[in-house]
Amino acid sequence: MSALDLPFDADRMLDGLRPWIECESPTWDAAAVSRMMDLAARDLAAIGATVETIPGTKGFGTSIRASFPHPDQGKPGILVSGHMDTVHPIGTLETLPFRREGGLAYGPGIMDMKGGNYVFLEAMRQIGKAGLTTPLPVTFLFTPDEEVGTPATRGLIEDAARGQRAVLVPEPASPDGGAVIGRYAIARFDLLTQGRPSHAGWALKDGRSAIAAMAKRILQIEAMTTEDCTFSVGVIHAGQWVNCVSSSCRAEVLSMAKTQDDLDRGVAAMLALQGEEDGVEFIVTRGVTRPVWEPQPGTMALYDLARQLSSRIGFDLAAGSAGGGSDGNFTGAMGVPTLDSIGVRGKGLHTLNEHIEIASLSERARLAAGLLTEIQ
Repeated sequence: MSALDLPFDADRMLDGLRPWIECESPTWDAAAVSRMMDLAARDLAAIGATVETIPGTKGFGTSIRASFPHPDQGKPGILVSGHMDTVHPIGTLETLPFRREGGLAYGPGIMDMKGGNYVFLEAMRQIGKAGLTTPLPVTFLFTPDEEVGTPATRGLIEDAARGQRAVLVPEPASPDGGAVIGRYAIARFDLLTQGRPSHAGWALKDGRSAIAAMAKRILQIEAMTTEDCTFSVGVIHAGQWVNCVSSSCRAEVLSMAKTQDDLDRGVAAMLALQGEEDGVEFIVTRGVTRPVWEPQPGTMALYDLARQLSSRIGFDLAAGSAGGGSDGNFTGAMGVPTLDSIGVRGKGLHTLNEHIEIASLSERARLAAGLLTEIQ
């Protein structure tokens, strides 16, 4: 039997996925993410994997590494790399409950990226039930901090990927259903304005507002956006009392750059903004960065195989480089053949309309099973 003919049932897969979606796991809630990891570890162990729980660091949840029995265990193989953290805070289920409406299924994290992770688990389940074997050893690594740039587990991912024949990343499919074979760089920056406090009523002129200074800087930074390098301020924190002129304000910037040169120029432009103006100090600190990942021959060979498989399944798999970082940035930039965004189809990731196309569960499980059994 070909792996493409395995009996993948989208409805049954959705039933299995539901507990994952109803186990909310926002990045900043380490205990919640660890509960999600425990749930995934149970499901992986139930299909024969040996699962190792890796303690969290830097305040993040645990990771899990699952290895499937194989006669060549320990030799170069296939790494399935996914994250279990989401951007949705605890309580999102109240406004975005798991539900099915026609051919769509909704829920926090269902598209990004629990649906894709579950697809690969189901692929390994059906491969094992059918008595098939994978030519290479298969390892799953699920991590807890991708949505904030992978500050704690980048080294873990790179160590797991080093020397592997292939890395498969079940991030959601591109809008056209396509895969990703390269990604732009993503850089983060922490901003701080330090002003001078005063009473906002009777001594307003004595103060120097950190909030007002930050507001001007935000407009300046976002105006630096071009087609090749973008800047967006997505977080801002300041103030406790409305009758106090704020003495400090913090913000966070996300920058996307298409090439290394674009990234270097963007970083230099951000750092050059530092200094003092009208009694307010402006400090820029560079945060975590995802490197540029450019398509390489090994990745293109993976894509060629995936496209052949998708044609046999009944759809055409497009591919291209993309903005929006993933942990594929790390493995691809290392030169390890990496195929990204081969997870479920859907829309609305990171919103309260996040949903998947239910039929894509079985479609992508067939693709996953084909890759796992034909990569050599």
